[in-house]
Amino acid sequence: MRKKSDSIEKTSGSDTFDGREPSIEEAAPDAEGSAAATGEPASNITDQQPQTLEEEMKTVQDRYLRLAAEFENYKKRAQRDQAEYTKYATERLLREMLPVLDNLQRALQHAQQSGGTDGLIEGVELTCKQFLEVLGRFGVRPIPSVGLPFDPAVHQAVATVDPQGRAPNTIVEEYEKGYYLHDRVLRPARVTVAASSPGECRDAPVKSTP
Repeated sequence: MRKKSDSIEKTSGSDTFDGREPSIEEAAPDAEGSAAATGEPASNITDQQPQTLEEEMKTVQDRYLRLAAEFENYKKRAQRDQAEYTKYATERLLREMLPVLDNLQRALQHAQQSGGTDGLIEGVELTCKQFLEVLGRFGVRPIPSVGLPFDPAVHQAVATVDPQGRAPNTIVEEYEKGYYLHDRVLRPARVTVAASSPGECRDAPVKSTP
């Protein structure tokens, strides 16, 4: 019985804390041990982290620059659309005002042909002039026609006549004046055009703008 007790005491004594703290070398595995565990050289492990961080930063920077460029393009497009809307916002109103100007011009023409009083003619002339000045401030200007080649983009032919020595497709008379609004056709000019030959004369329109 005595021998058995001694063996137990020796065994338990070998597991007791000896009062020493484990050293750094004992507590932490070295880099070579970690590299051996992963199967990669230690230098590769330490180099991968900076490379990965640099790649992530470059990706974020590229994304930021792309978003900044897209936002700048959006701002320019929005400003352009707003300017376009403002430029032509009055188009409908101005188109509705043109018949009033037509009547004034017809009244002036009639007064001149019928020998109206100078005061009446002068008053109507002044009114037409002021009307055109107001329209001009909004970007409205007349479309030239008489004596020019017929252009279906800005002219509407209401009749053709014998050329009588004039160049074919030349505008010989303006039935209703046309107008631009900035670079758009607000209303095409309705005109009479010299036919290519006497046999082609007709009163029906030959071409018209949409």
